[in-house]
Amino acid sequence: MKKNKVITADEAIALIRENDVLTTTGFVQSCIPEALHAALEKRFVETGSPRGLTLIMTAGAGDSKGLGTGRLHHDGLLSRVIAANFGRMPKVAQAAQNNLIRGYNLPQGVISQLYRACAAGQPGLFSKVGLKTYVDPRHGGAKVNEVTTEDIVKLVEVDGEEWLFYTATKIDVAFIRATSADPSGNLSFEKEALTLDCLAQAMAARNNGGIVVAQVERIVDDGYLLPKDVRVPGILVDCVVVAEPEMHRMNYGVMYDAALAGEIRVPVTGIKRMALNERKIIARRAAFELPPNGVVNLGVGAPEGISSVANEEKITPYITLTTEAGAVGGVLASGSSFGAATNADCIIDQNQMFDFYDGGGLDMTCLGMAECDGAGNVNTSKFGGKLNGCGGFINISQNARSVVFAGTFTAGGLEIAVQDGQVKIVTEGRARKFVTQVQQNTFSGPYAVERSQPVIYVTERCVFQLTREGLELIEVAPGIDIERDILAHMDFAPIVRNPVPMDPRIFRDEPMELLSDLLNLDLKSRVSYDSERNILFINLEGWYCRVKSDMDELRMTIVEACRKAGQRVNAVINHDGFRLNENLYDDYAGMIQYLQANYYATTTRYATSAFLRLKMEEALTKRGVAPHVFERKEEAQAFLGTTEDKKARKMISPAVASAA
Repeated sequence: MKKNKVITADEAIALIRENDVLTTTGFVQSCIPEALHAALEKRFVETGSPRGLTLIMTAGAGDSKGLGTGRLHHDGLLSRVIAANFGRMPKVAQAAQNNLIRGYNLPQGVISQLYRACAAGQPGLFSKVGLKTYVDPRHGGAKVNEVTTEDIVKLVEVDGEEWLFYTATKIDVAFIRATSADPSGNLSFEKEALTLDCLAQAMAARNNGGIVVAQVERIVDDGYLLPKDVRVPGILVDCVVVAEPEMHRMNYGVMYDAALAGEIRVPVTGIKRMALNERKIIARRAAFELPPNGVVNLGVGAPEGISSVANEEKITPYITLTTEAGAVGGVLASGSSFGAATNADCIIDQNQMFDFYDGGGLDMTCLGMAECDGAGNVNTSKFGGKLNGCGGFINISQNARSVVFAGTFTAGGLEIAVQDGQVKIVTEGRARKFVTQVQQNTFSGPYAVERSQPVIYVTERCVFQLTREGLELIEVAPGIDIERDILAHMDFAPIVRNPVPMDPRIFRDEPMELLSDLLNLDLKSRVSYDSERNILFINLEGWYCRVKSDMDELRMTIVEACRKAGQRVNAVINHDGFRLNENLYDDYAGMIQYLQANYYATTTRYATSAFLRLKMEEALTKRGVAPHVFERKEEAQAFLGTTEDKKARKMISPAVASAA
């Protein structure tokens, strides 16, 4: 006879022993087994047991006010915490800061993947995630306080490359959550917004001889659940607890939303437009970085607005937004539903999403920033006297092909006004974000430079870019004075070469028509041919080559114009304000090499940006192409000459005449 695994929450919690290692599920405010957390808290308050538990969890799971894992703050209940986020359980975080418990702040994806290592009986996980950050043993090894002494992160070398080895911690108890269970413990997730790591957590506890407790909304009869609908099989589940509706909310702000659960699709054209304030300015500018047909991750806070802007600009069909929690496609949710998505294409397990991210699957990410210094280091994990935690920030920021950090220039009381396309700082924020040195290094700028990772920093008043020399001011909002509104509120001096105005469309309360930019619909208008002088003018001023497909579009447009000319052409290219993704310089040089070999008679280009000139010359030299990029248009045209300057042109050496 099959065993009926349905018991009460109190009966399930009674199975937990002193000093057990407990893992629980949940993402921010979603998919939290609240009834199990509440029952554990109740038992401890009433009996003083179980004591000395180790809590392992990935993302924060709570409302930051005492719900979720915030219920486990009672003195003596926990002795150690291994988590990616402490901000959702502030009293537990405070206990760690006061050296009352031991603690480690590991990257969210690492913890998520460690569940699989535990399930497979492996000793741990090799990963490059965390190198050169506070997680690296050379910079603290992820320990959050002085009483935490055991090393669970080691620096190792494999085939001459540096790796981090994360030690797996065996799990005794797993709290997971689903929608339906049959009496045998088979679980389905039809009304859940996410599946997270429930399967891996259950395997990890089960294979260690531990117990798995599943919180569900309802019990269905044996045979009711179709095999492919069962996401966690009953062989992994020891106990099933049916929760009261209030303890099984989709998230703390939403009782249930069928669109977030993927049970229905809903129109999204009616999504409310954001007001034109600092958050929308930041989101709009960041949206210019979106790669067409690319895969994108958006962080919490200011980056969330990009989803709304993308919907407003009708570009959502041309990008795929994802969350580290497992949502692929659709319109990303915000607020209490953050991590989920309306009209998602797919929901995969969290650990699988981090496999995709860590392997370089993200074309772009936009993340928040609490602090930034002159080397481009960013802190989001420990600031303002609080232990917040890194969440998935390190996995995502270190492995995305392009990174945008987004946030207000200052914090605490900042008030701006946008009038007639101009930005005015009404009240400056009390706290500076651009500091001499970040309190904790959650993202390493020098490491990004070492790996040629493109990084920019977007605020409501200006944009910075990470260069080998440090942070460079590249764009300034209209109405903003560099000395008064930017440099006066920074603890370090950024590089200021030749900043250009931020796109004026950002500051008008009307659609920006961003779709034409992302799809390169204006490229043909940027290329013109003067048949009398046989000169092909290519105006790339202000154009941004985000991904390789952008470059392919440009090459096809140029080749088409050259073929129409019917002969090799003399090309003049304007690169003023032109931006090229850091990892595309070699590809761009290859395109130039191809065009010179097949379509150009002579080439001359100019760019006022010294940094761009240097980078292009380096890339061209590597390709064996004689490099020469002028600073001004007049110099470029004088160099090229005209049909009337034939004698002067003959004086130019062949090598120089073909310079790019």
